[in-house]
Amino acid sequence: MDVRTNPAFLRGMTTSRRDALKLAGMSAAALALAACGVEGKKTAATPKQDAIADFWSGKKQNGVLRFANWPLYIDKDGKNYPSLQMFEKDKGIKVTYNEAIQDNGTWFGKIQPQLAANTDIGFDLMVMTNGNQLAKAINLGYLAPLDHSKLPNFAANAAQKVKNPRWDPNNTYTIPWTVGVTGIAYNPKYVDEVTSMNDLWNPKYKGKVGMMLDSQEIANFGMFALGIDPDQSKEADWRKAAAKLQEQRDQGLVRKYYENDYIDALVRGDIWITMAWSGDVFQQVAEGKDLKFVVPQEGATIWTDNMCIPKTAQNPVDALTLMDYVYQPKIAAMLVEYINYITPVPATKDIVLADAAKATGEDKAALEQVAKSPLIYPTEADLAKMRSYLLLDSKTDQLFESIFQPITQG
Repeated sequence: MDVRTNPAFLRGMTTSRRDALKLAGMSAAALALAACGVEGKKTAATPKQDAIADFWSGKKQNGVLRFANWPLYIDKDGKNYPSLQMFEKDKGIKVTYNEAIQDNGTWFGKIQPQLAANTDIGFDLMVMTNGNQLAKAINLGYLAPLDHSKLPNFAANAAQKVKNPRWDPNNTYTIPWTVGVTGIAYNPKYVDEVTSMNDLWNPKYKGKVGMMLDSQEIANFGMFALGIDPDQSKEADWRKAAAKLQEQRDQGLVRKYYENDYIDALVRGDIWITMAWSGDVFQQVAEGKDLKFVVPQEGATIWTDNMCIPKTAQNPVDALTLMDYVYQPKIAAMLVEYINYITPVPATKDIVLADAAKATGEDKAALEQVAKSPLIYPTEADLAKMRSYLLLDSKTDQLFESIFQPITQG
């Protein structure tokens, strides 16, 4: 079978969705936006109820939806998208699906001029990661406030942990598409056990530690290692964390500051222990690699990719309809069985197990692995230790980068 049409191969390639991800201005486009500011009218993070009603007043379903997402980030069977086909049949809405998003900074830079000019960006629904660009989109009034009366499946089936996030109170503008975790992965051939963030500072792993290039990623880990809650951190905390990370570098512990290539280095044995994204490790384990992933006792970073509607959407009702549709457990199960990241719908676990019971051979084993994996269904204890990325405005973003960027690029 050609690997390009092999669903297992394509599922494994979903990790490319993180390959170019640059949060908090790491990409050139994001740095430029942070440096020069973004034109637009600022808006309150939480609009009044009448503003929500005003936006949706008179809007009707048009039977058309233009959906922008990341590459390989939806269930796929050959050239078809089964969950979208079900949506089209059930709701009478024709979907044009486009893998248009490669990077949050680049995507925001592309759509920002059109949104600032109040013109159509060519899409009615898009997926963006919580972080600097999504915060700007919210604060500049570029997103449509959601009518939660039209989101009953979200209300009934979404995990409590994804409701009312601190970066979008009451899910005013966004609801999750899927969720991921940045924790620690290690190769048990070289490392016996990992329980603490400080294992990344263990001198016996000198030259065999992998750290991430992204400033917000390493900043969170530096703060976790010092017992600092990133959600509550200030400049003094950032400088302490930077000193901790600089110490790690100066002692020669870090082999390299990686982007997505860390996972291959871990498999090869170039590094023995590393910061890692949960979906990457799950895919390697599913392919038979002997790797371990842990949420350290001090905590880990949780990030969310979110569905949102640009304010200039031509078909916002159709977009809202799909947003709610994928929160049906049977549809969410189709997505998690393919995407292999944390699902925002916990009830999918029983459906995946039921699908596994009906399957045979490799399909059965793969589905059982999905249902039983803490990388897809993390424990409540693990979730309680997780924190998100810092909320940064343009001024604090530049300060933050000036503190952490020299560590990885010095």
